[in-house]
Amino acid sequence: MANLLFLTQRIPYPANKGEKIRVLQLLRHLRKSHDIHLGCLVDDPHDVQHIPTVRAMCASSHFAEIDRGYAKILSLSGLLTGEALSVVFYRDRGLQNWVRDVVRTIKPDIIVVCSSNMAPYILDLPETRSAIRLIDLIDVDSEKWRSYAEVASFPMRQVYRREWRRVAELEARIVRECDWSTFVSEAEADVFRKEQARYLQRIWAVSNGVDLDYFDPAHAFDPPYPLDKPNFVFTGTMDYPPNVDAVVWFAQDILPLIRQTMPAAQFHIVGASPSPKVRALTSIGGVFVTGRVPDVRAYVAHADASVAPMRIARGIQNKVLEAMAMGRPTVVTSDALEGIHAEPGRELLLADTAEEFAHACLSAAGLSGGSLGAAARRRVEQDYAWPALLQQFDRLLNQDKAAPVL
Repeated sequence: MANLLFLTQRIPYPANKGEKIRVLQLLRHLRKSHDIHLGCLVDDPHDVQHIPTVRAMCASSHFAEIDRGYAKILSLSGLLTGEALSVVFYRDRGLQNWVRDVVRTIKPDIIVVCSSNMAPYILDLPETRSAIRLIDLIDVDSEKWRSYAEVASFPMRQVYRREWRRVAELEARIVRECDWSTFVSEAEADVFRKEQARYLQRIWAVSNGVDLDYFDPAHAFDPPYPLDKPNFVFTGTMDYPPNVDAVVWFAQDILPLIRQTMPAAQFHIVGASPSPKVRALTSIGGVFVTGRVPDVRAYVAHADASVAPMRIARGIQNKVLEAMAMGRPTVVTSDALEGIHAEPGRELLLADTAEEFAHACLSAAGLSGGSLGAAARRRVEQDYAWPALLQQFDRLLNQDKAAPVL
């Protein structure tokens, strides 16, 4: 089998974050036809225990354990070198040396890199140019930083603007020098195509999917909260700024409107690493912050509605696909619907103001799944099964190297 160098910014197991879900599915798919040489960072102490599980999937591997606090301090050196701070954050000398050794001794035929932050590990190695190089950018990260800058105050506004420009420069280098740049949705790919019109044939969208066997309404779960009250659930990593913004908006502006009609309504914020701003929401009546839980499915399975009130979002929201797969009524904003081909009013509910979102939640709570949930499940079965989606990567990796653009 062909040798494939696979680089990712976080160990892809367990699949408890959006980026990990996609990476793990891609890793499992590619190892069926390639010898995988995996390099990644481990920035969460909880993930160290899973290193043996991932190592068993690979022909060789390197796991660089980093301390997030120390890495944040080191990333400030990017202010002196002119690099993106996020790139410096994910730089590790041991991993750099391992990548160099793999490239020079094993000479991989294919290189797959997940996220722009990891691309510098191979861009500066001339030996990699003979391999097929695919960078799964997933989202246009530079646009994420630009969005942060628009809503931030001084001095973070200046930090985010700088990061936006530096990441955009890196993204431009990636599409210029590598064979393929892939994104999680056509919407994300189109944003990048507008910026990189000379390289249209190198830019592709490969949608995220959902594990239909794991997120299946047929599974039974004990309720994690009392069912004699209406329950609304949000799932996600809770120190991620777009998720923080979403739950703060729901708890402070939307939930009070819901409780005018449903005084007992409760809001459950489910996910690891809740920020101080998220934890502070528990001072609002009916708001619960769980932190890390063993299985988010129990919370979704018993929810009157799963909510995704995203006002800052990029790519596809896995939380939406997972709730749809479990046949639950799902309420989303337009930003949360990006890249998901679902019909509002038939397969989920769409609302963009606090008043509209509260009304949609009240409507969802009266549905208890029913036809809306069943239609949602059918949609993900039809369009978001992982095996069919991952075959699109095969088509790119089995092609000849992209023709140079003149």
